[in-house]
Amino acid sequence: MQDELDRYIKYLVAERNASPHTVANYRREIAELLAFAQEKGLAGWAEVTPALLRQWLAKLHAAGYAKASIARRLSEVRAFFVFLHSRKLVTSNPAQAVAAPRLPQRLPRPLTAAEIKALLVAPDPDTPQGQRDRAMLELLYAGGLRVSELLLLDVEDVDLAQAQVRVLGKGAKERIALIGQPAVDALRRYLAEGRPSLLAAAAAGRSGRPERALFLNRFGRRLSVSMFTRSLADYARKAGIEHPVTPHMLRHSFATHLLDGGADLRSVQELLGHESPSATQIYTEVSQAHLRDTVLNAHPRARRPPIEGT
Repeated sequence: MQDELDRYIKYLVAERNASPHTVANYRREIAELLAFAQEKGLAGWAEVTPALLRQWLAKLHAAGYAKASIARRLSEVRAFFVFLHSRKLVTSNPAQAVAAPRLPQRLPRPLTAAEIKALLVAPDPDTPQGQRDRAMLELLYAGGLRVSELLLLDVEDVDLAQAQVRVLGKGAKERIALIGQPAVDALRRYLAEGRPSLLAAAAAGRSGRPERALFLNRFGRRLSVSMFTRSLADYARKAGIEHPVTPHMLRHSFATHLLDGGADLRSVQELLGHESPSATQIYTEVSQAHLRDTVLNAHPRARRPPIEGT
């Protein structure tokens, strides 16, 4: 059973061009099912039944796993069995007969325009790290990038003259992200000052070909997601934002603010790199929720009447 899982992981890397994060999740979480199946005495994937999968999911639920985590594992197992079936290693997909737990729909929380403004000016513009982080924040918000897309950018992906960057999205699909003048200015200063300083500071301790990555750490190497996420949390506190801020919130804010400003759904879909309009549809609900709050707060006939005696 382990051999088939190893083949699947190689397939994800070589043919699906899955991200390291995705590959690690699939490897770890399908291995959990493998261990469970072997505990039950199964010798091959063809012996896995819908009933066994339900037992596994029930065990996860009893162990306190969140519904979203359980649903993700079931989705991974379905995809794994599609692979096994395509290789004629199984005759059916038992995961298709198992219902995923119903998840509550959570609307993404965008930052307000004031929060965005305060966040973007939080990095110190006079240090290499601050110039880098200002450029990253501007680019996330201006282009609606995922943080993984941001950190995969190389220097040659940036076209300041055309105010755009070439982005490698999910499934290795390329798209062009358009950016405004503030992002262009921040990137130009980082490329002229901050990035050369980060390279120079790290040059003494390493050798080999120059790093192509756009955004570098203090060792002159590609910046990691975890490092940027920690920095973002610090900048959010500095900006006076009292709720947690994640990199993806800037992408949410990009989409929501475009729709609030009158952009059509199809254009936002293209800019986000979504294959299906349904993936973008949730942002219209966020925008409508904002409009509803605006009406309730501003329209005299929409306000609740005051309680007598108050």
